[in-house]
Amino acid sequence: MQPLYESNLTSLPLISKGKVRDIYDIDDQHLLIVTTDRISAFDAILPTAIPGKGRILTETAQFWMKKTQDILPNQLVTNISLADYLTPDELKQLDGRGMIVRKLKPLPVEAIVRGYLVGSGWKEYKKKQSVCGIPLEEGLKKAQKLPTPLFTPSTKAAVGEHDENISFDQLIEIMGQHKAEAVRDLSLKLYEFAANFALERGIIIADTKFEFGEDENGTIYLIDEALTPDSSRFWPASKYEVGKNPESFDKQYIRDYLESLDWDKNSTPPELPEDVVFKTLEKYQEAQARLTENL
Repeated sequence: MQPLYESNLTSLPLISKGKVRDIYDIDDQHLLIVTTDRISAFDAILPTAIPGKGRILTETAQFWMKKTQDILPNQLVTNISLADYLTPDELKQLDGRGMIVRKLKPLPVEAIVRGYLVGSGWKEYKKKQSVCGIPLEEGLKKAQKLPTPLFTPSTKAAVGEHDENISFDQLIEIMGQHKAEAVRDLSLKLYEFAANFALERGIIIADTKFEFGEDENGTIYLIDEALTPDSSRFWPASKYEVGKNPESFDKQYIRDYLESLDWDKNSTPPELPEDVVFKTLEKYQEAQARLTENL
C-alpha cells in the first residue's frame, strides 16, 4: 500500500495543512478534511508516513461521532458525497481518507481527559504529587486508574510549536465560565461513555483529547477527530498491570522508539525504520478492529 504523505487535490481550494490533516474548502457550509498517513510525535511531523493510517483514523473518527451523537452534535456530514466534488483520480488518491464536515468555529482549546496516571502526568506526580497542577492523593502508582478522570485542557499550538497545559481558571479567562464548563462537562461525559464502551472490547482508554467547535448560535459540536489511536492512549486490558508501562494500540510505540534515540525533539525528526512502521500500523489496525467490529 502506498502511503499518502500529503494530498494533492486541484478540484477544491486548499485552506491549510496541519500535522496530519489537509483541509479543503467545499462551499459556504462545508469543508473536506483529508486525514493523511503523516504521523506526529512530540509536536513534530515525522518524515515517514504510516501507510493506510489516514483511512483507519477517518473510519474510527466517523464511528465514534455516530456513537456519541446522543451526547452532543458533531461536524460529520453524510447527505452529500465526495464524488460530487472530486475527480475519479482524486477519489482514488484519498482512498477513504476524506470526510465532509460542517464549517464551524473551532474553540481554542485541546480538551484532554486523563483516566490513568501515565506519561507526562506520571512525571509531574512523582515530582509534585499533582497532574497539570491538580493535587492528587499520596501513594498512587504508575499507570494506576485515577480516583476520578481529570479534565486537563491545553492550548492549541500552531504546527511546529508546543501545546501548553492551562488551568481551568485560565480556560475560563479564554472562553468564559459557561463555555468552559460546557467543554469540561462534555469532555468528561464523552470519555466516560467511550471508556466503558472500549473496555467491553478489551481496550482501556487511558487518556484522550477532544476538540470542539461552535455554530453561529453558540451550539457546541465535536470536531476534528475523536477517540482514535492518534488522539488517545489505548491499552490492551488483558495485559494491564498497575506499576508498569502497558503495551499500547497507539502512537506511544513510536514515542518510545524516538525516546530511545539521540534526538533532541527540536531538530529535524529521524526517519522511521520499516519494522517500526509495520508494527505501528498493526497496532492501529487492531485498535480499529476491536472497537468497531460487532462482538
